[in-house]
Amino acid sequence: MEPKFDTNVQELKYKVLKEVARSYWNGTLTIDYNEIPKKIVPGPKPTMRCCIYKERAIVLERMKLALGGNKDNKNVVEVINIACDECPLGGYEVTNRCRGCIAHRCEKACRLHAISFDEKTRQARIDKTKCVNCGMCAKACQYDAIANFLRPCEQACKVKAISMGEDYAAKIDDEKCVQCGACVYQCPFGAIMDKSYITNAIDILKDSDNHPVFAIVAPSISSQFKYATLGQVVTAIKKLGFQDVIEAALGADMVAYHEAKELSEKGFLCTSCCPTFVTFVEKYFPKFKDNISHQLSPMATIAKWIREEHEDARVMFIGPCVSKKAETQLDKVKKYVDVTLTFEELQALIDSRDIDMTVLEESPLDNASYFGRIFARAGGVKDAIVEALKEQGSNFELKPINFDGLENVRMGLNQVSRGQLDVNFVEGMGCVGGCIGGPCCLTHELRDKNDVDKYGKLAKEKTIEQAIEIFSPIK
Repeated sequence: MEPKFDTNVQELKYKVLKEVARSYWNGTLTIDYNEIPKKIVPGPKPTMRCCIYKERAIVLERMKLALGGNKDNKNVVEVINIACDECPLGGYEVTNRCRGCIAHRCEKACRLHAISFDEKTRQARIDKTKCVNCGMCAKACQYDAIANFLRPCEQACKVKAISMGEDYAAKIDDEKCVQCGACVYQCPFGAIMDKSYITNAIDILKDSDNHPVFAIVAPSISSQFKYATLGQVVTAIKKLGFQDVIEAALGADMVAYHEAKELSEKGFLCTSCCPTFVTFVEKYFPKFKDNISHQLSPMATIAKWIREEHEDARVMFIGPCVSKKAETQLDKVKKYVDVTLTFEELQALIDSRDIDMTVLEESPLDNASYFGRIFARAGGVKDAIVEALKEQGSNFELKPINFDGLENVRMGLNQVSRGQLDVNFVEGMGCVGGCIGGPCCLTHELRDKNDVDKYGKLAKEKTIEQAIEIFSPIK
């Protein structure tokens, strides 16, 4: 069996989720609440921290997040303060490139007088009690001897929502945060984690005799669970208690078809499929807010269809995304989607029931077209819109562009805003590569857009209209 995760942090997160899920299934979580940390860190020697007691204390904090975290904090991403103590303070530092020159441009550039010089070496020094990390000294240095050392979480955050708090732990500015989850994956100590609603999912599955439970799987699942076939993964999901597994890609087909019509009517449109992109536009490019498609995301669209077909159904989404958890809390979405799980949580849920996917028979997953399935990769929405307009016989002159990764999104929208790009359709993806680069993928090393395209080409329905007509007649 191939390794399931990229890093030890993911492995630790998975172990906690699995043990919490196992205990919750068995109804013994209240008894095991203090025992689970001992299972994860058996001792007597610590494996990653200074002592087993601190390791267990951190595991306990992970358990709290596995149980939904701080209910008063609406952000689905939280910092585990006790785990965030190994990173250097960061900020601007003088490196050994400093030549101790007599020009002292760095000193002159600092308005707060934070620069001084060693009497023996003549090298510059920065007084951290005065420095505000403005960077003026670094700009002034002709030797590039002053560098800005950011923590990994700060480097990962492209909206500068992470700073250092008074206790030197990471601090998230919720007003800036777009809940993309990049910091969750990039933190080397696992000190930042997304809240889990895995116990909510178990509650729903335990009640599956009274309410049919449907799983909606993101098309990026085709690049995950490499040690089993997709058909075996579908069977494993059903063994958890789900009545059926439906592709979010079918919702993508629906969205592409209706979004193409909306584009033809309005003349300019930004996609609505990625909640990180939508939140980013709303917070940082509000001038384009009214240009965001009025269509629900593929997840919400197919969930709405399921609810219309089965009034008493419960619906869960499974994908690689942290921000989908935030989207599920929106009023316009939560009436259709009960819980969002990540691929990491799905793996923990399956293993908590001791289900070996590699020995299972395969179940089919045949809901969507090629074009709905390629929503998982960058450029997929754009390609689907091209196809939808073609199938509709539209004469609309499409001028599409796609941006993936928030840095590229920011640069691209700046260019669109200034009129430097002649476009009328903007596909935006918060993660690099699209959904296959989501922070809660089991592995990022094996991601490949070709996997998505291969998966798409296996679709029985060859056009968007064919996929939609079977499940939801076009109106």
